[in-house]
Amino acid sequence: MADFKSHITGSTMVGIAYGYWGVTSQGMPLESSLLAGGLCSVSGMLPDLDSDSGIPLRETSMFCAAIVPMLMIDRFRDLELSHEAMALAAMLIYIGIRFILVEFFKRYTVHRGMWHSIPAAASAGLLAYLVMPCPSEAIRVYKSMAVVTGFVVHLCMDEIWSIDFKRGRFRLKKSFGTALKFVGNKPLANLSVYAKLFLLIYLAWGDQGILQRIRQRARLDQPYIAEPRPDPLPWDKWLHRR
Repeated sequence: MADFKSHITGSTMVGIAYGYWGVTSQGMPLESSLLAGGLCSVSGMLPDLDSDSGIPLRETSMFCAAIVPMLMIDRFRDLELSHEAMALAAMLIYIGIRFILVEFFKRYTVHRGMWHSIPAAASAGLLAYLVMPCPSEAIRVYKSMAVVTGFVVHLCMDEIWSIDFKRGRFRLKKSFGTALKFVGNKPLANLSVYAKLFLLIYLAWGDQGILQRIRQRARLDQPYIAEPRPDPLPWDKWLHRR
């Protein structure tokens, strides 16, 4: 199995290529491409959240707790939160990720379980989609796919490291096939992962419409300020005299 340094190196290299592809081929803004490349890089750590201890769990949880509130700035603005409310929401999100979510992963997941799977990668991308609203749907999808790409890079590297090459011959380790999968050995875990995936699909499907209604209501709620009538043109004055 690839170690932490190998995973972060691999996902970072792919993230650089992903950001470059966005700028040169997809017409993405430079800042969006840089952010997408960074998201791809750090998403290479996400599958190891199911590790009970060690560098991946510590580093990933601390990074997510710090970066997620910043990525949600546009969401906070759409909800018309005050600066104090934004700060409070950011603190609650940090505590929720750093302590509650990490504890959940420690208790209810096993390493190389269903969190190491294709539906889990899709769920991570949908979560990123919900966290990062954007006026441009193309940019929003582009950044969300960066998370999926980094996640899948990790899974692919785990499968590659499960092949043992020796003296021109190779053998498959017991861990082969436990990363790039759609279902696992436990029916309850499969049901749980797919239930969360379908719930996220439902939320993401309706999120854009909800955002549009919120923004439209905000525009309608803006106070109307009457402007003074402009001075009449000379010919207008001539018509009034007649």
